[in-house]
Amino acid sequence: MTTVGIKIETYDSAEDFQARFIPNGPGCLVFDVRMPATSGLDLYEQLLERGVRMPVIFMTAFADVPMAVRAMKSGAVEFVEKPFNRQELLDRVQRALREDVLRHQLEIEDKELDHRFATLTDKEKEVLMLVQQGVPNKSIASKLGITSRAVEMRRAGLMKKLGVNSLAELLRISLRRELSSENRNGQ
Repeated sequence: MTTVGIKIETYDSAEDFQARFIPNGPGCLVFDVRMPATSGLDLYEQLLERGVRMPVIFMTAFADVPMAVRAMKSGAVEFVEKPFNRQELLDRVQRALREDVLRHQLEIEDKELDHRFATLTDKEKEVLMLVQQGVPNKSIASKLGITSRAVEMRRAGLMKKLGVNSLAELLRISLRRELSSENRNGQ
């Protein structure tokens, strides 16, 4: 794998991995299911409990259906039986790395989006919530007891803070943020 530019880090044991591994960007984990002292599945579940989200490829010479199901439910992207073809493993690692680069980029964008939404005032958030529900400006004004001009000003302010130029963009990023938040809370 190093011949195609993939940086590899190896560890002597699960304990060594836990002591030295620092998740600092996109990557891919390749674990043997059976390791001394612990299983690769248990090790990965411990990482998930710590909030580490990285694709994992499990290798095993002793595959069975319950083990594969548990691995996939834990988030495995691949389950490879030994002996395996080196090119096949390389292809799977490269695919997992591409997916993790994309996931990492989306996380960065989501954090930026959260930061932008955090700059909204409570009054702008009220207007945003009603805009998301499809309520027209005049009805928003009536509902909030303010003028239509005040609604327009708040809407313009929140759109500027969020970096959008149209209602469609506003609704798109609002939906993305909502879905992203649900995914984070559901993990």
